[in-house]
Amino acid sequence: MNAVMPTNPKPITNAEVKSALDLAVEQVRRNLPAFTYASQNHSSVDNNYPAVTNDQWTAGFWPGEIWLAFEHTGDKVFQYAAQIQVQGFLRRIENRIETDHHDMGFLYSPSCIAAWKLVGDEDGRKAAILAADQLIERFQPIGQFIQAWGRKGVADEYRYIIDCLLNLPLLYWATRETGDPRYRDIALIHARTTLANSVRPDDSTYHTFYMDPISGTPVRGATKQGYKDNSFWARGQAWGIAGMALSYRYERIEEYRDTFDRLLNFYLNRLPADMVPYWDLVFSDGDGEPRDTSAASIVACGLLEMADMVDDATAARYRDLARRMMKSLADHYAVKDPSISNGLVLHGTYSKKSPYNTCRGEGVDECVSWGDYYYMEALTRLSRAWSSYW
Repeated sequence: MNAVMPTNPKPITNAEVKSALDLAVEQVRRNLPAFTYASQNHSSVDNNYPAVTNDQWTAGFWPGEIWLAFEHTGDKVFQYAAQIQVQGFLRRIENRIETDHHDMGFLYSPSCIAAWKLVGDEDGRKAAILAADQLIERFQPIGQFIQAWGRKGVADEYRYIIDCLLNLPLLYWATRETGDPRYRDIALIHARTTLANSVRPDDSTYHTFYMDPISGTPVRGATKQGYKDNSFWARGQAWGIAGMALSYRYERIEEYRDTFDRLLNFYLNRLPADMVPYWDLVFSDGDGEPRDTSAASIVACGLLEMADMVDDATAARYRDLARRMMKSLADHYAVKDPSISNGLVLHGTYSKKSPYNTCRGEGVDECVSWGDYYYMEALTRLSRAWSSYW
């Protein structure tokens, strides 16, 4: 299927990128008093994030924003605040505080790998390697996947989700840092299993996939956060797009590149005119459903990642798409008045309850922490050559 190119947003200019990034950095600065020794909740409440302890799967995104602010400004205040955060992440992994799940990459790449890469923080490196060790403990040889959450090996929890593609860079990094091939080997195996089961024939993706704990054979695709099992959860599709780009950077396997394009075309064909999706791609204008701005930023980052690894004409197309997405977000969804919100981007959706899914329902039409982070990451990628935390 040929992609339908939404044409309403113009590409964001370099001057507009700088202005949007400056605005985001100042919001991060305003948030330091509340969130230097605390974490942000996964999503805002009435557009304002409460402070929470570091025990959520989303906690790594806020320190990632601080590191991006440090890179943009060189201001040591951001470095000091981010390194205070690193100490909390080291305590968390050493004491295994709410780490019985697969989201170690989301937690430790933008917080601790960033700290190691940018300022040589040894505690950041130590914490990230411990997180990689924890992640490979969740690998299931029977079925060949990293179990998402819950009790390992239990039949009704024997599953992985599309999001885990974003945790795999932690494993590639750990092999490079330690020389131990186990991390990379497991990342490759999990990616192969995901491609075999999670991408549907129409190039949409399952959020969740169950495997048989006895035989290891595929059982069924399902959803927890999408509208229903056979719909097209927007953020899941975005995780697939960005995950394939990151996997291709580490391993130039052509199936990754091909899958990236297939998932991208499916996503583009179901966007509204302003290029910001509804929370599930089954919905369109007039359905009365909320958007998920975070999916737009995630896809923009995936496009900009892949653009560095393809021919010039294809790269130009990817970058143009990313600039159009970011123009829409910066003009119409970004927080410009701090009295309205302490977040960066409005109209994200964490988990919207439907008659057909199993989520609790929270963070609907709010700021979401990963949405803020990926918005800043995309702007940073557009502003200069950027060395990824992933």
